[in-house]
Amino acid sequence: MALHQGGTDGDGERHRKLALNPFYGVADPVGDMEAAPPRHRLPDGPMAPTTAYQLVHDELMLDGNSRLNLATFVTTWMEPQAAALMGECRDKNMIDKDEYPRTAELERRCVAMLADLWNAPEPTATVGCSTTGSSEACMLAGLALKRRWALRNADRYPGTARPNLVMGANVQVCWDKFCTFWEIEARQVPMEGERFHLDPQSAAALCDENTIGVVAVLGSTFDGSYEPVAEICAALDGLQERTGLDVPVHVDGASGAMIAPFLDEDLVWDFRLPRVASINTSGHKYGLVYPGVGWALWRSPAELPEELVFRVNYLGGDMPTFALNFSRPGAQVVAQYYSFLRLGRDGYRAVQQASRDVARGLASRIEATGDFRLLSRGDELPVFAFTTAPGVRNFDVFDVSRRLRERGWLVPAYTFPANREDLAVLRIVCRNGFSADLAELLVESFEQVLPELRAQSGPATRDTSAATSFHH
Repeated sequence: MALHQGGTDGDGERHRKLALNPFYGVADPVGDMEAAPPRHRLPDGPMAPTTAYQLVHDELMLDGNSRLNLATFVTTWMEPQAAALMGECRDKNMIDKDEYPRTAELERRCVAMLADLWNAPEPTATVGCSTTGSSEACMLAGLALKRRWALRNADRYPGTARPNLVMGANVQVCWDKFCTFWEIEARQVPMEGERFHLDPQSAAALCDENTIGVVAVLGSTFDGSYEPVAEICAALDGLQERTGLDVPVHVDGASGAMIAPFLDEDLVWDFRLPRVASINTSGHKYGLVYPGVGWALWRSPAELPEELVFRVNYLGGDMPTFALNFSRPGAQVVAQYYSFLRLGRDGYRAVQQASRDVARGLASRIEATGDFRLLSRGDELPVFAFTTAPGVRNFDVFDVSRRLRERGWLVPAYTFPANREDLAVLRIVCRNGFSADLAELLVESFEQVLPELRAQSGPATRDTSAATSFHH
């Protein structure tokens, strides 16, 4: 993706005078029209706050409706009380723990609650922190894995050994970034046939003395399925018995770590497995908080090398910190604590069950059209992927995505990674706020576009770059 670049006002300053509605200038209806601001340089002078607000507001109307965005996992609805709390905390810098001790305390409570939820052997001894999202949390977990490996291999690293990390080709892009930024060899298990994520045998086969860890994903962004964490750990147990290699596991539970504890209580994937060293989740996904907040937790202090924890004399106090970002707002952490307090286990269970029920019902309705084949059914994450049914030749998934977008729905179409680049799918993410009524409206939109798509002579999309992956 290209970096943002500056632009120029190609239409000329005189045309900018037409940018403002005369009514925006409350005191002088024509004054603000004469002072229409440039787009790509700072204006020479100030303008009324109501005018500035309306200019920005009007342009943002061209964005998609977040509630109809079925591509993103990110929370798009919270209660007004949560929004009010976030507004009250937006000026608090999360890093100023001495200045905002109660916000820091709420962060500690959230870590303790997650440690208990994820069955840490000693929740009070579990270490963790908030982050800006799962991407930062994964970076921190990966750094801890690398440093632990480096300490165990001090006689070989960095001179003769290059560390590697084993994962499936379906991992979120943050893991590719981690491996690139910190010079790790990414060993990815490709998809094969109808297996769309990491399998235990392939994971163990790729491990060697330079493996810092294995990443298991609890909820793949490609199809919403859980990777078999317990089976992966068992395969690594067998590897250790045969070779002596002790390879830790990090569970990327960006979404599933806030689904499985409530809906799949018998599924063993968390700190109940001794090989699981760390877990991350996105508070702003199925943690039900507006972006951006994530969480990273380690089983015990032994899994987080002390040398990675910086103790900073900041604003008069000793402050331990382990994060890539320094200053950031405390509002999202406060909102996470609000959600934990507001819902409790029973509330989270009810919310997540509703999302899963909507996903499963919607998947069945789409399958019943006869035009699509389901790859998953929303019975793990409330997410499902589907492709065109065998024999459908008049349209493809990219046509469907484009036609739904015309009706306001954002449904991504994309191809799978190696070795299934031949498979193009649509994916629907059901979140809190996407109700059964909205799902019914989506079905109606399918029923409206399908007759037109069936009448096509062939797929209209010839450019595979039209894929919209939305892996977030």
